[in-house]
Amino acid sequence: MRATAIRGIRGNVPALLAWALLVVAAPQALAQSRTLAEIADYQGPDRLQNLIDGARKEGSLSLYTSRVAEDTTPVIEAFTRKYGVEVQVWRGSNRAVLQRAVQERRAGRCAADVISSGTPALEPLHREQLLQAVRSPTLAELMPQALSPHGEWAGISINIISAAYNTNLVRPSEVPKSYDDLKDPRWKGRLAIEADDVDWFAAMIGKLGEAAGLQLFRDIVRTNGVSTRTGHTLISNMVAAGEIPLALTVYSYKPDQLARAGAPIRTLYLAPVIALATGVSVTRCATRPHAALLFHEFMLRDGQDILAKRDIAPTNRKVKALPEGLEITMMDPDQMLDHGAKWSELWHKTVIRPQ
Repeated sequence: MRATAIRGIRGNVPALLAWALLVVAAPQALAQSRTLAEIADYQGPDRLQNLIDGARKEGSLSLYTSRVAEDTTPVIEAFTRKYGVEVQVWRGSNRAVLQRAVQERRAGRCAADVISSGTPALEPLHREQLLQAVRSPTLAELMPQALSPHGEWAGISINIISAAYNTNLVRPSEVPKSYDDLKDPRWKGRLAIEADDVDWFAAMIGKLGEAAGLQLFRDIVRTNGVSTRTGHTLISNMVAAGEIPLALTVYSYKPDQLARAGAPIRTLYLAPVIALATGVSVTRCATRPHAALLFHEFMLRDGQDILAKRDIAPTNRKVKALPEGLEITMMDPDQMLDHGAKWSELWHKTVIRPQ
């Protein structure tokens, strides 16, 4: 019987060997077959190394972003240098990023692995169920108001919306101290605003109180008029060039950059100061999940220092604090999603085409 048993074992050596190889290979096969959700949710001590290893195998990722090239390029170059992963970039406005991502997904395509844009684009993408919740230990270092309750996007920077003026065209004694000062007739024909800043307008009116806020802007526009331009960076450049004496809505870091380069422009904070979070997200259909999640993590870590050096307010409290004494009110993306028609109508009737 013993000889029979031995012969039986010997006769099944190939099967036993195959079984042993399967046992050894199982963890690796399991790791390779993990879903995006499982990878995004993993919290083990080897999380980062797993993402690095997987990203290097994938080799590249696709990024949709609303951030201008001069601010995006330094981040992308640093990421590629560090990890050897190529980033293919498509840029557009918040609205363009939102429209492109939704249209592609409805057409059965998934071109973007990562989307980095303002929350007015990211929150609708969440509602469209296009984004993946990501659990990162680094999220605990970010300012609470930069986090989404569902975890499908994380704020990586705060775009503080400020005014800006040309120091050659606005005398020190003229610099307004409040929005009420802009009702003075001296500002007739000297004011400009970004044409699509209805989100900012809704947050402003919400902070000031609807009746008082609407009356304030009606008085400013009725007395002095407000010209419109499209693009916050464009408006900053126009102020620096002397084409606009004072702009009501620019991203505050841009005048700071231009001023440091010698341009006659200054940032002006008029209360209440409204801020917009720009976030990073991973698409639920990402075809290069490790690379996408690694880039997401990079933006919460190394990317924060790079943004801060460019005068962009990072959300990681360990990197850079907000300007001392500055109180900000964050835009609520749900406000526009749920009541957008109301605010768009008020914006156009009050500011764009006053009635």
